[in-house]
Amino acid sequence: MCTQIMNIGGADITTVQIYDAKQNKVVTVDKIEKSDAEWKKLLTPEQYEITTRKETEAPGTCPFGEAHQPGIFQCVRCGTDLFRSSVKFESGTGWPSYYEPISPLNVLEQLDRSLGMVRMEVLCARCGSHLGHSFDDGPPPTGKRYCINGLALKFVPEGKI
Repeated sequence: MCTQIMNIGGADITTVQIYDAKQNKVVTVDKIEKSDAEWKKLLTPEQYEITTRKETEAPGTCPFGEAHQPGIFQCVRCGTDLFRSSVKFESGTGWPSYYEPISPLNVLEQLDRSLGMVRMEVLCARCGSHLGHSFDDGPPPTGKRYCINGLALKFVPEGKI
């Protein structure tokens, strides 16, 4: 991920490079930062708790659990393209699982030592939304499992991207 900070008229504006599926290229966009109050106005209470306060939805409750039609899963907070439906697989965990992101530019991974565990937290690179966690027990070709909260995502069917 490439992050750049520019000072324009006395205000710092941070940009980030992400892959945009609609344009089929890497683009530079403004990083999205909002206050908790602003996120609360834009999200459902459940989406806010998951994406902002790093909570987890109950397994098996995701509306995308059985969704396999062609399309892209985007960040519910900022619309960044995150995962293609073609890389979604049934992990048996109760959460949507993917073996790779649409681009490594679009997600950040950071060490998470919460709840007495050591794992990698997955965040949206543009807005910092908590998405879920990644593990090294996924299928080929990557061996990765991105275990993602469905309420952190929105689905855009192919043709509407």
